[in-house]
Amino acid sequence: MPTYAYACKDCSHAFEIVQSFSDNSLTSCPECQGTLRKKFNSVGVVFKGSGFYRTDSRDTKGSTVAPAPAAAPAPATAPAPAAAS
Repeated sequence: MPTYAYACKDCSHAFEIVQSFSDNSLTSCPECQGTLRKKFNSVGVVFKGSGFYRTDSRDTKGSTVAPAPAAAPAPATAPAPAAAS
């Protein structure tokens, strides 16, 4: 079950409580019976991308994706002839 953080708008009392996902949010402060607000913390895990697979965390040796071809080097140019004086 997740832990939720609350803070009172009236007395600034802050506390954490373990609640089920299906439980209603708390609305009154246990100290002064004032109005509570739920505090939100940063997320610990962020999933980005189009999908996640079992092989995503492994090295590339076992990868089934072919590497992108390397760019061909530019052709060398011959130096310009020196001007006759």
